[in-house]
Amino acid sequence: MNLRHTHLVLPAALVISALALTGCQPTSHPAADTGAATVASAEAATQVASPATQGAPPATAAAAAAPRFAGAAAASGLKSVHSPGIVAIDEQLSAGQCTARTVDAASGEYLPDPTCTPGSADPAVTENNIASTICTPGYTATVRPPVSDTDKVKAESLREYGQAAAKTTEYDHLVSLELGGSNSVSNLWPEPNRAGATGTTNPKDGVEDTLHNAVCSHRVVLAAAQNAIARDWVTAVKDLGL
Repeated sequence: MNLRHTHLVLPAALVISALALTGCQPTSHPAADTGAATVASAEAATQVASPATQGAPPATAAAAAAPRFAGAAAASGLKSVHSPGIVAIDEQLSAGQCTARTVDAASGEYLPDPTCTPGSADPAVTENNIASTICTPGYTATVRPPVSDTDKVKAESLREYGQAAAKTTEYDHLVSLELGGSNSVSNLWPEPNRAGATGTTNPKDGVEDTLHNAVCSHRVVLAAAQNAIARDWVTAVKDLGL
């Protein structure tokens, strides 16, 4: 997947000054609106509501409500890409570059290559508006790209992952649309299924539903769920204490 990058040439003194003030910034891609490397601060991303904090003394409540998974959330590397209804080509990958990791082939548990599919979230979906976005029935249909669009990118992604096309392979959002995931190459991958599967339904679907319900019932904040499923969907439910 090829992208053209535009480089701005500045005098050396200005470049050094800019880097000293702001640090290096990622190159923008014309097909995607890519923002900060993470969708929320580690603190906001990892606060999980707990009944243990209700009615507890201030010190006890503060300790119980301390952010969990802070280190993992900060290192998750989630991108921020707004691309409703279309696949954003925000990465340039080559054939055979990516490898899916097998956790349990018999159960159909596979993880994407984190260097190729780190995951990305739509910045238009926030903790403050989940009631009118992901928690509203029918939301995913309003942002899902048409099959004619995803099929083209799926074929290329299969080559990048070194996989043969199969009717049981789902071109899956790592951070699901029902959790505010984006339609970008960094969030889509060809997910193998268990031997004997007759369709694309796989164990990750149940995890997505569980996390979606937890977010919409305010048991887990949105960013924590996004980071957990992007980091390791197989352990995400357990990691969040659900």
